[in-house]
Amino acid sequence: MRQTLRYLVLVLSVFSMLACSISVDLTPTPLSPVQVPVESVVSPATDLPTLAPTIAQTITIYFTNEARFAVGTEPYEDPVARPLPAGVEPMRAVLDAFFAGPTPEEYATGLRLVSSGFTGVRIFTVENGIARIHLAGTCANNGAAYSVASVIGKNLSQFPQITAIKIYDENDSNLDPDSNMSSLPYCLEP
Repeated sequence: MRQTLRYLVLVLSVFSMLACSISVDLTPTPLSPVQVPVESVVSPATDLPTLAPTIAQTITIYFTNEARFAVGTEPYEDPVARPLPAGVEPMRAVLDAFFAGPTPEEYATGLRLVSSGFTGVRIFTVENGIARIHLAGTCANNGAAYSVASVIGKNLSQFPQITAIKIYDENDSNLDPDSNMSSLPYCLEP
């Protein structure tokens, strides 16, 4: 089963990389009034270039390991690798992939999305080492000590340029927005 899962992840990764390497030119090209004899038209199947797999950059996303969390064994999070599409900013991509949740295969291994009611990121900025994350959705943390803030912190800690994380709720509220220290909205406080 694990080998099948690994093979499936590998195949999906290759297809993802191939999809990321295809580009389409959508600029209109003027047509010239040239008539082409039917016998000189090449069939589309023989006219396509052969695509070779390319090495794509990957990002690491952390999800909560339900079994370890249930028994209080740290670390609660497990990493998974995902391909990073060309031209996408890695820090934002990590947050977007996190809120997309684990794949069915990852879920089957016990990985879970702890979102505390939030559904995504509305605004993400990094300035002077401080990451500011304005979350979408409605906070539903219910006083839990372990929240989406813990997992966002784990996900962004892989980027050395981030020195502090400020998380804002759906009302753009944060308990300490002006300091250079990490801070949360009231709803994520235990």
